[in-house]
Amino acid sequence: MDYEAVKEQWSEVEDRDGVRLSWNVFPSSRMIKQEASRLVVPIGALFTPLKEKPETPLLQFEPVTCKQPCRSVLNPFWLSRPAPAPPLFLYVVDLCQEEDSLSALKESLVMSLSLLPENALVGLITYGTMAQVHEIGYEGCAKSYVFRGSKDYSAKNVQDMLGLSSQPVRPGVPLQAGRPMNAGAATRFLLPVQQAEFQLTKVLEALQKDPWPTASDRRSLRCTGVALSVAIGLMESTFQNSGGRIMLFAGGPATEGPGMVVGPELREPIRGHHDIDRDNAKCYKKALKFYDNLAKRTAHNGHIIDIFAGCLDQVGLLEMKGLCNSTGGHMILTDSFTSSMFKQSFVRIFEKDGDDNLLMGFNAVLEVLTTKELKVTGLIGHAVSLNKKSVSVGETECGIGNTCSWKMCGIDPNSSYGIYFEVANQGPAAHQQAPQKGMMQFLTYYQHSSGQFHLRVTTIARNLSGPAGDPAIAQSFDQEAAAVLMSRIAVFKAEVDDGPDVLRWVDRMLIRLCSRFADYRKDDPTSFRLEKNFTLYPQFMFHLRRSQFLQVFNNSPDETAFYRHVLNHEDVSNSLVMIQPTLDSYTFDQDGGQPVLLDSASIQPTHILLLDTFFHILIFHGETIAEWRKAGYQEQEGYENFAALLEQPKEDARDLITDRFPLPRFIICDAGGSQARFLLSKLNPSTTHTTGPYGGVGATSAQTIFTDDVSLQTFMDHLMKLADSRHLETKNQSIINSFNHLTIQASLHQSHPFNPYTIIKMAKVQIAKTDKSTTTVGCTVMAKPQPDGHKIDENHTTLGCTVMAKPKARQHKIDKEHTTLGCTIM
Repeated sequence: MDYEAVKEQWSEVEDRDGVRLSWNVFPSSRMIKQEASRLVVPIGALFTPLKEKPETPLLQFEPVTCKQPCRSVLNPFWLSRPAPAPPLFLYVVDLCQEEDSLSALKESLVMSLSLLPENALVGLITYGTMAQVHEIGYEGCAKSYVFRGSKDYSAKNVQDMLGLSSQPVRPGVPLQAGRPMNAGAATRFLLPVQQAEFQLTKVLEALQKDPWPTASDRRSLRCTGVALSVAIGLMESTFQNSGGRIMLFAGGPATEGPGMVVGPELREPIRGHHDIDRDNAKCYKKALKFYDNLAKRTAHNGHIIDIFAGCLDQVGLLEMKGLCNSTGGHMILTDSFTSSMFKQSFVRIFEKDGDDNLLMGFNAVLEVLTTKELKVTGLIGHAVSLNKKSVSVGETECGIGNTCSWKMCGIDPNSSYGIYFEVANQGPAAHQQAPQKGMMQFLTYYQHSSGQFHLRVTTIARNLSGPAGDPAIAQSFDQEAAAVLMSRIAVFKAEVDDGPDVLRWVDRMLIRLCSRFADYRKDDPTSFRLEKNFTLYPQFMFHLRRSQFLQVFNNSPDETAFYRHVLNHEDVSNSLVMIQPTLDSYTFDQDGGQPVLLDSASIQPTHILLLDTFFHILIFHGETIAEWRKAGYQEQEGYENFAALLEQPKEDARDLITDRFPLPRFIICDAGGSQARFLLSKLNPSTTHTTGPYGGVGATSAQTIFTDDVSLQTFMDHLMKLADSRHLETKNQSIINSFNHLTIQASLHQSHPFNPYTIIKMAKVQIAKTDKSTTTVGCTVMAKPQPDGHKIDENHTTLGCTVMAKPKARQHKIDKEHTTLGCTIM
């Protein structure tokens, strides 16, 4: 099999249809589910509904559909029909900010008015201690309706206080030609941009910091929850099921009223991961429930919520994540609204196509139909279930399941969704000469920014496999798509399960996959071989285990929510960069950057490195290069080649930043500098203080990383041993259990504060800290467990072990009453 040619073919399909599959040949139903389950990685599709295809025709007639219960569509293109209303944009602005941050935000908002379609409706809500709905349709003076920040308002309360009509706009009712959108009293608050631009600009420029006094030992009072509740109530009372965005600009955490994430006193710190794990975050559960309820209301109305955080502290993204994840909105995390990261990311939301239409869709719905050989098990992405049952719905559930239709509200050309399938158990099938095909159809129905409803139909067909053991299945494996699909499942599990449990699941799936598809001789790990289309998959899983998506230490809860949100939004190529960053090297001996291994051995004194983690673009100068630069050689005559070398990675970094959303943080650092930690934390630690001579004769020139983390080579060595040993699993489940014992949390909080990754080790006992008073020793023992157990806490015990080795005198404390001997493992 020519893997490169097949990979190129898969890329062409992705460019044409916006679909990337984990398996490009499906197991036949006559293979029964046992054979299909041995695939380990589920059949899945990374689908990008609005993948840009300029040559796709736009049809102006109804689609030709199959009869009930199929209802699939014959047309492979687009359908358009009028929408009931133009798009809406409602700005919700935090006034509890410093003057420079608020001024920069006002400038960005005023500028954004020129980027909106002229017929788009726009409105403004500001909040601090109180929430104010601005009546921009009143020209006599600045007029607003004030809502108390400590009170929870229902949609009916908002409707009555604003004097809105009880009859919302009915979807499907066409507008009169030449007449602006009129929703009764709502036109006082939401007006077309071409009518309201002057008045709204005047209101925005007059905004000032919230006047409510704040003591030096207290936080500003922010009623973020009330402001969002009022905005949602305004939209759902008047423009239900019409495309619209609520854009929240938060300069700090909510400290007042419903949705409060931290108290107003500064002595009360905002919650961290450890507080949530120990149930010490007193506001967390209540705030999470409040915002989740708002998210359900918003998704039901077909509206989108975007959150822009401009603060060095946390603003409560963890509690509010459902607002974006359920509605398809954007989540942008920045240090301040004065930063270019915010300003450029905000502008890129309003990018337009060749016809001057915004590259965004509203009120979107995705439906998946399949032939009888496949069933849909679920979707992982920014959507909510519509609870639609059909013959295409499978028995199992993966992600948002038990339905074949989802509401996504907001959608853009980069929005990608992981859709998972299972093989239907149809029993024995009659033999057919021609190869059978399994088919899936994606129906995407959304409101275009031009004011039209579009239906896009994407149909995919793939061959079904032959008898059990058909090599075509293994040859059809797309390791890149599979890694992204599995990472989405891992992140989905991480939202509800403990971190170590998710890591053990990743390990089990990797061992099972390698045991199933690798070639090796029994009891000979050195004979372990993987085909080309499987070789990178273990490497992806190695970096996924170490990534910020599954490792939360040294990341705030808000940062973790942000990273996971972006991963579930991007396509295969961008997601792979997040999982395994790219690294390029620049030297005098080569023209331009050359890709190098993401390894500590790639750090050399005379090299410049360019790291792309998707969220960060980092230029790293080796020790010698940094000294030359500090000496100013690049400015001297005769050293033009050195000046050019310094500029090359900057030019490549600018190219990477050009189309990236959200805008990544740009860092330039030197070897030994504090910012170099961003690079060191991503590298495979093949050269550490334990791998060879350090600081003396015989020491390598590569960077030494001080960590107890395991290297990729060690990881692969143990993987090969365990995959080779897995033939015992049918007789004894302890093989998988023993691998679970190998997953040990390294206590790096003191020794390596920025890189506390989970490590895998054999033949070495490691102590894993579980809380302040409890530690436990992880060990793999080739012996029969004894019945006596050691108590760890009220719910867990660990069995004593008969060890095939001489015990050492050193003891590890488990709790106040029990200890266990350290052991040398055979």
